[in-house]
Amino acid sequence: MYSFTISAMEKTLYELQAEVCKTLASPKRLEIINALKAGEKSVGELVEILGVPKANVSQHLAVMRHKGILKSRRAGVNIYYSIANDKVVKACTLMKEVLTEQLRERHRILAKL
Repeated sequence: MYSFTISAMEKTLYELQAEVCKTLASPKRLEIINALKAGEKSVGELVEILGVPKANVSQHLAVMRHKGILKSRRAGVNIYYSIANDKVVKACTLMKEVLTEQLRERHRILAKL
């Protein structure tokens, strides 16, 4: 039987990972990540892409920026957002691939019934 101890640093990392996952648990926030994966966009551009009120988009952006998922820059009256670390996009893409495979498998099983 194996015995191992999780260090305080590992526990802290798990807690931080859970916080980021909670932040990404919103479909609208995942849409924002998808919209930003090609490059930075202004708040106005994101409002148009997502089709939701500016206040709603701004709230999501603020939460994601606070958690370090997004970064922002101001140019005149506009604020532009971008992905802080491209690995976030990779992680979201990987999870989407896993879910797509699961759905395909479910459909395959149901088709056999």
